[in-house]
Amino acid sequence: MEWTKLWLQEPEEHDFPAAADYLSLLLNADEVKRIVDALRTAPTQTKKAKDIMRASTLPLLPADNIHVKHNIQKVKSGKKLSPVLLVSGTPLVIADGYHRVCAAYHLTEDLVVPCRITGR
Repeated sequence: MEWTKLWLQEPEEHDFPAAADYLSLLLNADEVKRIVDALRTAPTQTKKAKDIMRASTLPLLPADNIHVKHNIQKVKSGKKLSPVLLVSGTPLVIADGYHRVCAAYHLTEDLVVPCRITGR
């Protein structure tokens, strides 16, 4: 299935403050601002859900997790999901979109996920 049928072309505006909130738990304010600014202008690219999950080392949330389930239902009802925001490194940081990546994996682990990626 073509990824553009399931995903928006651009992240939603509220994804950037959500990423900043999460990153503020890990990094200082100057680093957070620099990363979020870079994510805003980074080109959207695609990666497979299984590769994002592996690189992040995060556990796969179950399909019945309330947020994962909501995203799966969104896709099945024809609504598009927002691309995810990633920070490269070891491990990969899912700054925003963890539940969306898990939902994509449950739909099919090979599902292509649009993302914005920047370094630290």
